[in-house]
Amino acid sequence: MRRTEQANPADLLDWYDHNARKMPWRVSPADRKRGDVPDPYRIWLSEVMLQQTTVAAVKSYFERFTALWPTVADLAAAEDGNVMGEWAGLGYYARARNLLKCARMVVADHGGNFPRDHDALLKLPGIGPYTAAAISAIAFDQAKVVVDGNVERVMSRLYGIETPLPAAKPELTDAAAALTPAKRPGDYAQAVMDLGATLCTPKSPACGICPWRTPCVARRAGIAADLPRKTPKKAKPTRYGIVYVARRADGALLLERRPDKGLLGGMLGWPGGEWSDDPLEAPPIHSDWTPLPETARHTFTHFHLHLQVCVAEVPLDTEAATGEFLAAPQFRPSDLPTVMRKVFDLARTSWGVT
Repeated sequence: MRRTEQANPADLLDWYDHNARKMPWRVSPADRKRGDVPDPYRIWLSEVMLQQTTVAAVKSYFERFTALWPTVADLAAAEDGNVMGEWAGLGYYARARNLLKCARMVVADHGGNFPRDHDALLKLPGIGPYTAAAISAIAFDQAKVVVDGNVERVMSRLYGIETPLPAAKPELTDAAAALTPAKRPGDYAQAVMDLGATLCTPKSPACGICPWRTPCVARRAGIAADLPRKTPKKAKPTRYGIVYVARRADGALLLERRPDKGLLGGMLGWPGGEWSDDPLEAPPIHSDWTPLPETARHTFTHFHLHLQVCVAEVPLDTEAATGEFLAAPQFRPSDLPTVMRKVFDLARTSWGVT
């Protein structure tokens, strides 16, 4: 790693004092200097939501969650189905399951207060090294090293680290640790992330107005836009499946809640078989199923998915071997994960419903 001794955390903090992004979970640097303290619950909730998700996508979810469940005790007491429904569309649903487990453990084992001890945070469900460091730094102002994708990009450019990701992660973490200050570490952690999100962006970085432009090795070498380098990803495979949307004569829809473990665990969805290269038919009831001409397509982290959608109109006395009929007034498409909403959109179009 090339040394860049001139990089000064104070320069970044000065920039942050004037340019900090406004977030619904954040205490501004000015308010923090006046003594306002971040709420660990809100920091934890935002960090869990922000995993693999953009700030723009998270804001409305965060505001809705904190309106419904203002404290960790409120969330711990919530019904699982209600929380999973409010999370629908945000993706990576294991986060929502761990959210509930963590909230309940904080209430049961820590009196409703997130522990200040870093090791204790790591013992909570769904809290890994990054989230524990973020809570410790931002909520409790402890000098912990917080490294997300934005920070990796800033460090790779500042130090001119050309080792491709993910192999470069230890080197980038060491670089970030070397700059983490004892004074205002919470603001500093947010400042580096803001720098990466607003100036040191993946494409066309605004080097001319960056507070660390002078010591930046990559800027001087003219390779800032090329860093961080990344090992090429393998092509994602495609899986296939068949889902069945049954509508009863009174408008009720046949739905099932997926098992807690596995993809889309704990979420509502349409009955169907396994997703594979050659899926088998697995209708939940005997009926005249009509396959729709369009497939529902969705991309997960590790694979693409194509779902054949079959629809059927069934009588009032229909009984299903799996799932249960949900009355039309109780059904909210927003409670479905994104891929299942795509299925519903195709089904209702086939029924002539807008």
